[in-house]
Amino acid sequence: MTQNESNQMEKADSMFGPTRTAGWKTTILILCVAYAVFEGIHSRVEAKTELRQVAQNSAIPSVNIVSPKGGAVAEEIELPGNTEAFTDTPIYARSSGYVKHWYVDIGARVRQGQLLAEIETPELDQQLRQARADLKNAEANLQIADITATRWQNLLKTDSVSHQEADQAVSDLHSKEALVDSNRANVDRLEQLQSFERIVAPVDGVITARNTDIGALIQADTTAPKEIFHLSAIQKLRIYVPVPEVYAASVKTGDKVGVTLDAFPGQTFTGTLVRNADAIDPTSRTLNVEVDVDNSSRRLMPGAYAFVHFKVPATNGAVTIPSNALLFRSDGLRVGVVRNSHVALLPITVGQDYGDAVEVLSGLSAQDAVIVNPSDSLANGAQVEVENRTTNGVRQ
Repeated sequence: MTQNESNQMEKADSMFGPTRTAGWKTTILILCVAYAVFEGIHSRVEAKTELRQVAQNSAIPSVNIVSPKGGAVAEEIELPGNTEAFTDTPIYARSSGYVKHWYVDIGARVRQGQLLAEIETPELDQQLRQARADLKNAEANLQIADITATRWQNLLKTDSVSHQEADQAVSDLHSKEALVDSNRANVDRLEQLQSFERIVAPVDGVITARNTDIGALIQADTTAPKEIFHLSAIQKLRIYVPVPEVYAASVKTGDKVGVTLDAFPGQTFTGTLVRNADAIDPTSRTLNVEVDVDNSSRRLMPGAYAFVHFKVPATNGAVTIPSNALLFRSDGLRVGVVRNSHVALLPITVGQDYGDAVEVLSGLSAQDAVIVNPSDSLANGAQVEVENRTTNGVRQ
C-alpha cells in the first residue's frame, strides 16, 4: 500500500468513528427499554393469573368435618324421688279409755307383737262382766229347757201330752240355744275389745311418733280417731319415681339401679326395680315406678330426697354427632356431609339429646364426614374444601 492510500484510510476512520459509537449506544438503549417493557408486562400477567387463581380458590368455602361416633353408648338418666318406709302405719286404739302406761318412745326399734302401751277401760270391763253373767243365765235356762223338751218327748210316746205341748217345749229349747249363742258372741266381742287394751306393734320397725301420754283420754271412734303411735318399717325402703314416657319402654322389672343422696356424697346405694304402674299417667305423662333399697344397715331414713339412676340401652345402628352440626331447614332437620368434595344435605332422625351432642337414629353412618358449624347458606351439591377433620372431638 502506498503512503497516499494509507493516509486516506486514516482520514476516513477519523471521519466515521464517532458515528459508529453512537449507533451502538442507541442499540443497547433500545434493548434495555424493550427488556424493561417485557418484564413489566410479564410480571403483570403473572400477577393477574395468580390473582385469578386466588379468587377461584376463595370462591370455594372451607369446612371442618367430624366423624360420627359409631355405636351410641347406653345413656344414664337421673330422676328424683322420695324414700319411704316399706311399711308406714299409724297405730290407733280400738278401745276407749285412759292411757295407763306407754313403754316406747320415738326412735325405739320394736319387734312385731311387742307391747307399746296399755289402756284402762273400766266401762268395758264392767260390760264384759255383765255379758258373762248373761251368758251363764242363758246357759242355765238352756239346760232346763233341754230337760223339759226331753221329758215332753218321752211323755208324747205314751200320749200323756199333746203334740202341741211337746212342740212348744222343743221350740223353747231352740230359742234358749240361740240366746246362749248370742250371749256367747257378745262375750267374745267384749273380750276382743278388752284385748285392745294392750297396744302392740303390728310389724318390726321404728317408732317415729308418740302422740299420747299417761292419763290421756282415748276415744275409739271412727269419725275422728287419734293416732297413738306411728310405726315405720325401715329395713327396706321404697322409692316411687315418675319415669318420663319416652323412657318407659326401657324400664324392666328386676333391673338394678343406682341410688344417690345428697346426705351421702360420693356413695351409691343399690336398688331393685320391683314393679311399675304399667300405665302412663295422662296428666304428667310419666310411668310410676317403685324401687326398693335394702336398708338393713339403717343408714337411710324415710322421707329423704334421693336420685335414682336408670340405664337406658343404646339404640342399634345409632351414631352420635355434635349438636352444632344440625341444620334446621323448612323441609326438616338436615346434616351436611362431604362426599367427593361436594356437599350432600341428608335428612336424619334424632333420638336422645345429650346437650352438646345428639343421637342420630337413621340417616348417617360412622363413615360419613359431617360438617360442623355449617353456614345457613350451605347448599346441596356445593363444592367445598376440607380444612381439617375431627374424630370423636380430636382434630387430626
